Amino acid sequence: MNKHEIFRFIDHTLLKQNAVWEQIREICQEGMDFGTASVCIPPSFVKQAAEFVGERLPICTVIGFPNGYQTTAVKVFEAAEAVQNGAAEIDMVINIGWAKAKSYDAILQEINAVKDACGEKRLKVIIETCLLTEEEKIALCDVVSRSRAEFIKTSTGFAGGGATLADIRLFKKYVTGDTKIKAAGGIKSVADAEAFLAAGAERLGSSSLLAMLRQEIKQ
Repeated sequence: MNKHEIFRFIDHTLLKQNAVWEQIREICQEGMDFGTASVCIPPSFVKQAAEFVGERLPICTVIGFPNGYQTTAVKVFEAAEAVQNGAAEIDMVINIGWAKAKSYDAILQEINAVKDACGEKRLKVIIETCLLTEEEKIALCDVVSRSRAEFIKTSTGFAGGGATLADIRLFKKYVTGDTKIKAAGGIKSVADAEAFLAAGAERLGSSSLLAMLRQEIKQ
């Protein structure tokens, strides 16, 4: 794959707790300049960012982030407000405790409730792979595949681990239907990005990949 083509797979991300508008505006501008898939930003900046980019770039935000243990009603409200404020994509965190308890029907119902709030906007489901066993990951591949969400996503980047190639290959083996895969966290180089895409990821969540790509293209 031509390195220039990787930009269109990137959710250019800034989710640090101390992020300020000037930084959000900068990554929005970079996203527009380089044609990234989206920018992924905190919910409190969605309205301002959407007004800044207009129709030039999809705005993605996070729901139930980063721990996933908010109630379903709270996640539904967050998603609906984000869409109202201009978000085109929503990345939600599942309730990890429910996964540990094998309450997969509850997780499925919550995903679909959030999807109802998203309407036609794209929904990605973060399962936080670093906290799960392989059995749990496989079960959640089935849950997300049976839901109306468009993507299964590996990680928040806030739980001590990120995407691995093994997880992407596992997802690729066990997701069904039209479910797509997003790798997030742990993308440390352009070579990593290429490997994740080759393994089956269709989105890459990263705060540093765009800069690394720019540097490699310059060389």
